[in-house]
Amino acid sequence: MKIPYHIPSLAKPQTQYQFHVDNSDLPFPHSCLPHPIHPALRYSPLEFADLPSSPIIPTPLESTPFTFVDNLRKLAYLAVKLSEADEFAVDLEHNSFRSYLGITCLMQFSTRTEDFVVDTFRLRDHICPYLREYFVDPTKRKVMHGASNDVLWLQRDFGIYICNLFDTMQASKELELDRNSLEFLLRYYCRVTANKEYQTSDWRIRPLPYKMVKYAREDTHYLLYIQDLMLNQLLDSRDDFGYRLAKVFIQSYEVCVQMYEKPVFSNLTSYLHLHGLAEANLDAKQLGVVAVLYRWRDQVARKEDESTGYVLPNKLLLEIARRLPLNKTELLDITGHDKEYVAKNVDMLVKLVRYFVENDSASATFEVVAELLRQKMDVSEIAQTILLNQERIQDHQNSYIRDHQNRLIVPNSVCAKY
Repeated sequence: MKIPYHIPSLAKPQTQYQFHVDNSDLPFPHSCLPHPIHPALRYSPLEFADLPSSPIIPTPLESTPFTFVDNLRKLAYLAVKLSEADEFAVDLEHNSFRSYLGITCLMQFSTRTEDFVVDTFRLRDHICPYLREYFVDPTKRKVMHGASNDVLWLQRDFGIYICNLFDTMQASKELELDRNSLEFLLRYYCRVTANKEYQTSDWRIRPLPYKMVKYAREDTHYLLYIQDLMLNQLLDSRDDFGYRLAKVFIQSYEVCVQMYEKPVFSNLTSYLHLHGLAEANLDAKQLGVVAVLYRWRDQVARKEDESTGYVLPNKLLLEIARRLPLNKTELLDITGHDKEYVAKNVDMLVKLVRYFVENDSASATFEVVAELLRQKMDVSEIAQTILLNQERIQDHQNSYIRDHQNRLIVPNSVCAKY
């Protein structure tokens, strides 16, 4: 049975397990760092580069010892196994639809002899104290595939930083394989066909169905063996000086030392990054509506800990701006009645649209932006133009809020600015 991307009936884990969530614009504190820099920066990337050895074929998945880690006793057992290992494979399963910053749902590990899947909801507060030292240990190699996001999620959710990373995606690019996905690597090196229909499943579901657990295990079970084969390919007869091998370790190091930053919202320029805006060919009034709805959506998403796409999808936001609905019925015809935050605030949203339709001076501030978008100017250059005129633009964008603040009835669940 295929698991959908979003199961509406699931309780939000951040509420169910009482996670602390900080969706403010304040910088991420990185409070778990013992020093003000990433720990891997104390080393050269080539210190982690080893010469390849003979590949070790993994045991079949069905006969490999497996532990679903959902209590402290099992987490302590995993910690012992990682303490004994010189290398281990890691992967994360993530959900970004029902939280503002996203949430890690599972963590998978494989050593040469065992597989583990960790329930990061039940054990969220314990993962750092039990496992952090093994991630930061420079003598233990961490093998991951496409780790660019994973290393940031580890920092954000668990305060974990990695030293000594080998990223098989970086190796696949250097080897110029036909594709760089893990699905391809499993088939190419291991003759394993992964059921990728679970890749976009709702990983918040508990208990996890057997097939989802199996899929999660496959993401790490073969990864150490794939690393073995790739290392030997990288250091072949065509590369006597180990240039390609060194390049992959340098690229993996660059992935590893990224530092997580929370998204920062700008009232003046953030809306320019809305997917599809550049192609929408909107006029000044319509752009004004995009800007104010984009701002409202971000505030609601932060307050309610939802993704902006859940509050109001990009496509619908743009459609509202195109059609400029002037009453509640017209707006709900566009969005439907199933968008809970739109439904709660529909009267206010109509007023925001009407303000730009009826107020030529407000929409005039977006004339330049509309023209620059029509000229296909780069978004960063448009943002610079806006910032040069920020005081005038900000006054126009805030005037409606100042004039109508006391007359708007906004539910308690929504940020009071609108």
